[in-house]
Amino acid sequence: MEYGIVDVLYLLGALTLFLYGMKVMSDGLQKISGDKMRSILSAMTKNRFLGVLTGVLVTALIQSSSATTLMVVSFANAGLLSLGQSISVIMGANIGTTVTAWIISLLGFKFDIATFAVPLLAVALPLIFSKKENWNSWGEFVIGFSLLFLGLQFLKDSMPDLQSNPEILSFLQRYTDMGFGSVLLFLFIGTLMTIIVQSSSATVAITLIMCVKGWIPFEMGTAMILGENIGTTITANLAALNANVIAKRTAFSHFLFNVMGVVWVLVFYYPLVNLVGNMVTGVNADPRELSSFIADLSNNYSPKEIEMITGSTPIVGDSSMLAMQNQVVAMGGACSMGLALFHTLFNITNTFIMIWFIPLYKRICEVVIRPAKKKIKKKEYAHLKFIRTGMRSTAEFAVLQAQKEITGYSRKIQEMLSMVKNLLENEEANIFEQNFNRLQKYENICDRIEIEVVEYLSILSEEELSNETRREIRKLISATTEIESMGDACYNMGQIIKRRNDSEVTFPEVIQQHVAELMELAEKIVEHTTYTLDAQPKKPDLFYLAENLEHDMNNKRDILIKENIKAIDEHCYDYPESVYYRDLIDEFEQLGDYAINVVEAVTGFKHA
Repeated sequence: MEYGIVDVLYLLGALTLFLYGMKVMSDGLQKISGDKMRSILSAMTKNRFLGVLTGVLVTALIQSSSATTLMVVSFANAGLLSLGQSISVIMGANIGTTVTAWIISLLGFKFDIATFAVPLLAVALPLIFSKKENWNSWGEFVIGFSLLFLGLQFLKDSMPDLQSNPEILSFLQRYTDMGFGSVLLFLFIGTLMTIIVQSSSATVAITLIMCVKGWIPFEMGTAMILGENIGTTITANLAALNANVIAKRTAFSHFLFNVMGVVWVLVFYYPLVNLVGNMVTGVNADPRELSSFIADLSNNYSPKEIEMITGSTPIVGDSSMLAMQNQVVAMGGACSMGLALFHTLFNITNTFIMIWFIPLYKRICEVVIRPAKKKIKKKEYAHLKFIRTGMRSTAEFAVLQAQKEITGYSRKIQEMLSMVKNLLENEEANIFEQNFNRLQKYENICDRIEIEVVEYLSILSEEELSNETRREIRKLISATTEIESMGDACYNMGQIIKRRNDSEVTFPEVIQQHVAELMELAEKIVEHTTYTLDAQPKKPDLFYLAENLEHDMNNKRDILIKENIKAIDEHCYDYPESVYYRDLIDEFEQLGDYAINVVEAVTGFKHA
C-alpha cells in the first residue's frame, strides 16, 4: 500500500474537521447555557464536593476539559475563585470530559455515522437562519455535532490500512510486547499526541480508532488514555505563564492532580485493566482479544478479505466472512466501551481519592509556585491586573475578567480623590509637589488602562457572541470611558489647587468648609460607583441610590454657586479666591455626572 502526501493531508483534514466540529458544538452550547454556567461558577462556595459537581456539569456541557480548565485558571487570575475552589472544579472537569469518549463509543462505532450526520446538517439549516438567537445557538450546536462525527468517520476511513502491510504491523507489534515498558511508551505517546493536537477528546478518538482496528492491544490503548490525561494539562499551564501566582498555582494543580493519579494507577495497572476487561466481557465481547483476533485472520484470509472483514460495509454472500465481521464489530464495540469505561473509572476514582487531599495539593502548589519577589514596595503600573494575554478561554467567560478589571479601575479613582484631598490639606511646597506628581502619574495610568481595557473588549466583541454578551461588552466599554472621565475630573481638581497655590491664593475658612462638604459627598459617590460595579446582581436600588447622590451633588452645587455670588457682593473674600472655588465646584459636579453615567451603563437604568 502506498500512503502518500495526499493521504496524509486527507488524514489531517479529517482531524481538523473533528476538532472544528467540537469547537462549533462547544461554542453553541456555551451560548445556550453560558449565563447559567456563569451563575454556577460565581456562586461557588468552599464546598469541595460542590466544586467537583460544578466541574463535571460545565465540562459535560461544553465538551472540553481544556476549556473548563482555562476558564477556572482565568477566574482564579481574576480573583473570582480561590485555589481550593479551583482545584475541586478541575477535578470535576476530568470526570466531565469522559462524556466525549462515551458519545464516540456508543454512537461512533455502531453504524455508519454519515447516515444521520448529514441529515442533521439539513435540520440545522433553518435554525441557523432563524431570527431567534437561542435557535441560532442550537443550530450551531447541531452543526458542530454533525461535523464532529463526520470528522470521526473520515478519521476512520483515512487511517492507513495496516492489515495490508504486515511490515508496518510488525513495526507496531515490536513496541507492544515489551511488558511494562510498552505501557510507559504508549503513555508517553498519548501525552505527546495530546500536547500536539491540544485536545484530549481528539486524541481519545484516535486511540479508540487504533484499538478498534486492532493496531494496538487494549492494554496499550488504556496506557494512551492515561497519557492523554497528562497531556491535557499542558494547555492551561501554557496559558498561565503570563498570569498571576494564583492562576499559575491553579494550572499546576491540574498537572499535579493528573500526574499523581496516573502514578497510583500504574502501580495497580494490570489488575485494573483486567477488571475493566472483565466488566465489559460480562455485557459484550472481550476487548483484550481484538488485537490478536485480527492478527490471526491472516492465517485464513487474504489482505483484501481482511480489509473487508474489518471494514464498515456489511459483507454479502459469504456467511463465514460475515460471521468474522460480526465478531470484529462486537469486539470493536467492546474495545471502545472498555476504553471509555477505563477513562471514566480512572477519573472518578482519582477524584474520589484525591478530593480528601485538596489542602495538601494547595500546600504543594504554594511551595512550588512562589510569588515573585518585589524589588520595590509599591508599583503603580498601567498594566492590567486581571486580564492577561492568552488567559481568555472563551469570549462568553472573558467578560467576567473584564468586569473585575473595571472594578479595580474604579478603585483607582477612589485613590485619586484621596490624593486631591491631601492636596487641599497640605500646602507645604515639597509635600504638595510630591502629592501632585503622584496624582499626575495616576492620571496617566488611568488613561492607559482605559485604552487597554477598551482594546481588549473591542477584540472580544469581534468574536461570535450571544446578543446578551455583546450588549454586556458595550455596557463595559461605556463604563470604562466614563471612569476615565472621573479620573480626568480628579486630575483637573489637582490642577486647580496647584494654580491657586502658584498664585499664592488661600481659601478662607468658609470656602474650606464647603469644599470639605463637596469632598465628602464625592467620596460617597465614587465609593458607591465601585460597589455597584462589583455587585451581583445589579439591583434597581443601586441605581436609585446613585441617582439620589447625584441629585445631592447638583443641589449642593446650585446652593454654593448662589452663596458664592452673594459672598463676592458682600466682599466676604476676594474675586480670585471665588474663581478657583467656582472651578472646583464645577469639577465636583462633573465627577458626579460621570459617576451616574457609569451606574447607568452597568445597571441598564436611565437617569432622568
